[in-house]
Amino acid sequence: MEGQASTRQLKVARELQKDLAEIIRSKGMAAFSGAMVSVSEVRISPDLSVAKVYVSIFPSAKAEEVMGILRANVRTYRGELGRIVAKQLRIVPELTFYLDSSIDYAEHIDALLKQ
Repeated sequence: MEGQASTRQLKVARELQKDLAEIIRSKGMAAFSGAMVSVSEVRISPDLSVAKVYVSIFPSAKAEEVMGILRANVRTYRGELGRIVAKQLRIVPELTFYLDSSIDYAEHIDALLKQ
C-alpha cells in the first residue's frame, strides 16, 4: 500500500507543477516586477493536503520581492488551481512557496570554476 501512495503523490505533484507553472506564466512577468518565475518542483504530503511549491526566480536579485508577491497571492493561485484540478482531486492542497536556490548554487559553482 505504501508504494501506491508515493506513486500517486508523484503523479499529483507533477500535475500540480504543470498547472501552477501555467497559472504563473499566464500572469506575465509584469506581475512579478519583470522577473521570470518557474516552478522547479512540487512536493505533496501523503494525504495530498499540503503542497510545497519550489520556484526559481531570475534575476535572483528580485527573489525576495517575488516571493512576497507569490505569498501575498497564494489564495488566488489556489483558487485557480482548484478550478483546474477539481475533477481529479477531492481537496485542493494548501500551497506554500519556497525559493529553489539551485540556480544560484549552479551560478556560484560556475563562477568558482571560471576563476
